[in-house]
Amino acid sequence: QVQLVESGGGLVQAGWSLTLSCAASGIIFTRYAMDWYRQGPGKQRELVAAITPGGVTNYPDSMKGRFTISRDNARGAVYLQILNLKPEDTATYYCHTKNLFTDYWGKGTLVTVSS
Repeated sequence: QVQLVESGGGLVQAGWSLTLSCAASGIIFTRYAMDWYRQGPGKQRELVAAITPGGVTNYPDSMKGRFTISRDNARGAVYLQILNLKPEDTATYYCHTKNLFTDYWGKGTLVTVSS
């Protein structure tokens, strides 16, 4: 059974930094690309960052600069570092991966940024 478990969210102040973690199990981690998505209140879910099994990263233009995705293949974990948090970063952040047949999502971790 595939499980993606996010952690590291919480209430933070604007300007702070935060690193989110996602622990994956039930997959051969080194074969899977991993992504972080987020969904803010009243907004659609959007891609934040992606990383290939080999560690190549990709960010939408709107996410370049303050977000860094990384992975530890030995631990089966993927991370998202967010610098200089802004109130508009308030969202539930989700870990995601997929194969040819199925998308897998974690339950998310909530990040709330106060101004």
